[in-house]
Amino acid sequence: MAVADRRTTTLAPTSAAAPHTPGAPVALGIGLAVLATLVWSGSFVTSRALGDSVPPVQHAFWRWVVALAVVAPFGARRAWRQRALIRRHLGFVLLASLLGVTVYNTLVNQAGVTTPAANMGMIMAASPVLMAVYERAGGVRLGARRIAGLLIACAGVLLLVGGGASFSAGDLWMIAAACCFGSYSALLRRRPAGLDGAAFLFTTFLFGTLMLLPAQAVSLAVQGGFTPSPGTVLPLLYVGIASSAVAFFAWNKAISLIGPSRAGVVYYLQPVCVALLSWALLAEPTGWAQAGCMALILGGVVLGAGARR
Repeated sequence: MAVADRRTTTLAPTSAAAPHTPGAPVALGIGLAVLATLVWSGSFVTSRALGDSVPPVQHAFWRWVVALAVVAPFGARRAWRQRALIRRHLGFVLLASLLGVTVYNTLVNQAGVTTPAANMGMIMAASPVLMAVYERAGGVRLGARRIAGLLIACAGVLLLVGGGASFSAGDLWMIAAACCFGSYSALLRRRPAGLDGAAFLFTTFLFGTLMLLPAQAVSLAVQGGFTPSPGTVLPLLYVGIASSAVAFFAWNKAISLIGPSRAGVVYYLQPVCVALLSWALLAEPTGWAQAGCMALILGGVVLGAGARR
């Protein structure tokens, strides 16, 4: 896993491939970041759709229970074999679990109660800026091309937000979620060398779910449970399998290959995808002005995510 500072060694697959095909890890990393972004776009629509039927904490809890069950066959044994390494870096693992699992998605679900899905995607587009700030603070030179792509995509998001998005109190929850996700993504660059990706996912999913248990108990006592139905169970399966197990593995691997700032530029695709999905599935309005802003975002992504010559 490539990292910003020289104190952390790289994983063998990345360092072995780089001398022969230097563009391959970058292309794979960008592809994985795009995959995660597309899948996560659907989870914002899901959070909005379930806002009236499943309490936010219970939504998050059952999402991670499903994700844990999916990852366990691949990650539980590896995590057990690496338990000494996990124990040595327990503080890092707990912080990643708290930011990426326990808090982030709970905030997103809470925002989905009152905030349109398109707004959620646009606000989350602020997180790549935080990723770039963290990486630059760590001593990484971002390069003029990546900075230009970041600014162009950011301008597209700002124009999209300023073109008629109506803000509500739930948007504050999304701002907090964006900060959590940006911090989690930057933290991944410090993942201990040698810690297997599946083991890391299983461990963070496990700890994150356990940290959600007290809030789950309070939600059940105060709000009561929800009625299982195809309209609630199928979306929970989607966010548990695709948006959690698949997307988090793809995103974590992308960070290890291309770093948080370049992956963050790709993440700007999310407001475009969320706007299109919310228009198609939730009948949230969109227009030509939004389409122009989306084109600006796409141009910034293409410019900033590419490898420097």
